[in-house]
Parts: sequence; C-alpha cells; structure tokens
Amino acid sequence: MGKVYDWFEERLEIQAIADDITSKYVPPHVNIFYCIGGIVFTSFLIQVASGFAMTFYYRPTVAEAFSSVEYIMTDVNFGWLIRSIHRWSASMMVLMLILHVFRVYLTGGFKKPRELTWVTGVILAVLTVSFGVTGYSLPWDQIGYWAVKIVTGVPEAIPVVGGTIVELLRGSVSVGQSTLTRFYSLHTFVLPLLTAVFMLMHFLMIRKQGISGPL
Repeated sequence: MGKVYDWFEERLEIQAIADDITSKYVPPHVNIFYCIGGIVFTSFLIQVASGFAMTFYYRPTVAEAFSSVEYIMTDVNFGWLIRSIHRWSASMMVLMLILHVFRVYLTGGFKKPRELTWVTGVILAVLTVSFGVTGYSLPWDQIGYWAVKIVTGVPEAIPVVGGTIVELLRGSVSVGQSTLTRFYSLHTFVLPLLTAVFMLMHFLMIRKQGISGPL
C-alpha cells in the first residue's frame, strides 16, 4: 500500500495539496453561523445522490410519471425513504440558503473585494429556486401540473417577447409532454451541472479572499 501511495505522491504531490487545504487560516470570529453554507452544500450532495437513485425508476412521460413515483414509494426497496430524503433535504437546502444569504449580508460579505463571491452566491440562489420549480413538476400530479402552468405563464405579461418565452419554456403553446421533458432535463442535467460549476467558483473565491468579518 505504501508503494502505491509513493507512486501517486511522486507524480501528484498529494501531501502538498493536503497540507495546503488543512493549513488555511480560520479567523477567531468564525462560529456556527459560518457553517450554514456548508450545510447548503451537504444538502446539495444529498439531493444529487438521492435524485440519481430515483432516476433508475422514474419515467418522464405524462402517462407514466405519476405511476412511476407511486412505484418508487410503494414497491422499490427503501424507495419511500430515498424520496423522502430527497424532498426534505430540498427544503433544508432552501431554508439554509436563506439563512446563509442573511448571514453574508449582515457581515458585509458582498463588499469589496468579495463582489464576485456575492454574485455567484446570488446565481446559486436562483439555481436553487429553479431546482424547486422543476422538481415540483416531475410527479405530474395536479399540484405539479398547475404549478408548471402558472410559472411558465408568467412571462406572457412581457410585451413582444412574452409569448415566445412561454413557448420556449413549455416546448409548445400548452403544457404537456414537451414541458415535462424540458423540466426533467433541466432538473437532472442542466441545473446540477451549472450548480456544480458556480459552487466551484464560489468556493475558490472564498478560499482566495478569506471569510468575511464578524456579525
């Protein structure tokens, strides 16, 4: 085992990377409120894991979406637990995100030189809300259907381009299979990818600029 480690160490300098990560200075004013962002990140990882598990059984079609969710809840081993974890960790992620935004704002984390950190955080907040909207529709029950219909109908009030935006979101004039397909693609591929990219940027900037001041 030691030879394997030495082989990787010689080529990648793993110990130097580990020392750099663990030797970062942490200001004395840091308390539990500064850990809320980490809870958001942990919730996201739980979302990814539990969501990935459900993709093996979920069917993104208007005819089978609801029945596939029922199947997950009643027939799949621990399916009810996986879906419940997915649902409640989503709520936890939103709640912790709100608290994190308040903490960052109160400690002046949006001021120079951390403007870009704040911007990426706002983008991540928008992506989190988008996760909620798209995920809400996937069971394709009455609540999900009407939520999608209302949300995608909001841009219709925009002059000139409103109708085009609505059709772009729905995939057609009305809510149907095209809408579910688009929301499923957004929820399982586009949004997770964008979130991972902006989280990486967010963490790198925090590491570079340090933690903001005390409350």
